Amino acid sequence: MQGELTPMIAPARANKLLGLELLRFLTAFAILVFHYRQFAFVGDREVGLLQDQLPLHWLLAPLYGSGPYAVRVFWCISGFIFFWKYRDVIADRVLDGWKFFVLRFSRLYPLHLATLLLVALLQPLYAGLHGSSFVYQNNDLTHFVLQLVMAGTATSQDALSFNGPIWSVSVEVLVYFVFFMLLLATRSWWLNVALIAVCLTIPGEVADCFTYFYVGGLAAMARQSLQSSPAHARAAEGAAWLAVVAVVCGYWLMGGQLRSIGLLLLLICTPLLLYSLSRDIVLPARLQRIVEAAGNVTYSSYLLHFPIQLAMVLGFSLMQVPIPIYNDAFFATFIGITLLASHVTYRYFEEPAQRLIRASLLPLRGEAVRRPAMA
Repeated sequence: MQGELTPMIAPARANKLLGLELLRFLTAFAILVFHYRQFAFVGDREVGLLQDQLPLHWLLAPLYGSGPYAVRVFWCISGFIFFWKYRDVIADRVLDGWKFFVLRFSRLYPLHLATLLLVALLQPLYAGLHGSSFVYQNNDLTHFVLQLVMAGTATSQDALSFNGPIWSVSVEVLVYFVFFMLLLATRSWWLNVALIAVCLTIPGEVADCFTYFYVGGLAAMARQSLQSSPAHARAAEGAAWLAVVAVVCGYWLMGGQLRSIGLLLLLICTPLLLYSLSRDIVLPARLQRIVEAAGNVTYSSYLLHFPIQLAMVLGFSLMQVPIPIYNDAFFATFIGITLLASHVTYRYFEEPAQRLIRASLLPLRGEAVRRPAMA
């Protein structure tokens, strides 16, 4: 859901991957819609939810069931970004392990720690009123310590605790380590193919994360390999769009009944979509800033939405007022508060924390610390 690096020799006008920024935001929005149903939870159970009456269900029905798909799209986008920005500089030993660690730590950890502490403070208040925690139940000292090192849910979603959505980032942190170590050995695209083939035979979220991350990497490698041949790049882009449209239309015409292969179709479509959206897009300066700002709030919204939900539910519980879960205005308020809080948090907490950590831990302030368009 999130690389920082200044290339050794930047082109005159680097591709800012604005299409991927927009897709990241739309995927983060899908996660917010998917988790909106948690307002129907009392403790760890969903109580009396009428899904077809959820706000704007006629429009947002696909997003209300999008959770397993949106997370995997995030992983695929991360793979594209990491291979796009880091593949060559790691393989060429330009970026060492310490700098890579500092860049990732400074991007991910400050907000993770802040939201972990916030949820740890709020959950006992909720449990005091309802007898159990809100949604995620494994909120003991052991899981708190595991969460401190971002390892609380790295192996199983059954162990969800505290700020539960961090589970997908915990899995991705493991992939970052393997990504760095393998690139020291080879940058061959055959490694991606072999790793994907192996992971497809292994059940579970960890294997899924590796699969989608490395297939996203293949899309980035394909885009980079065709940059010197615009005609071939356009032809490949057109073919990718046709394939995505054909698969989506075919799935829709079948009524989405083949749910068992939904994730496999996503594995085919997502890298093709990333390849197509990664073309160099030129926008007016103001619109470009809006798209970049939308991309920047994805990690914030991902980690903030559950603490915001918990605080809102706690407030309604204290007032002994039912939550108006089917009210469109309440839905808009939740989404609006989350996105506004995400923007403010990114600008006034995440960015300053990144600069402070990097200035403290990297030997040269100006070395590999400038922020690219996509993190």
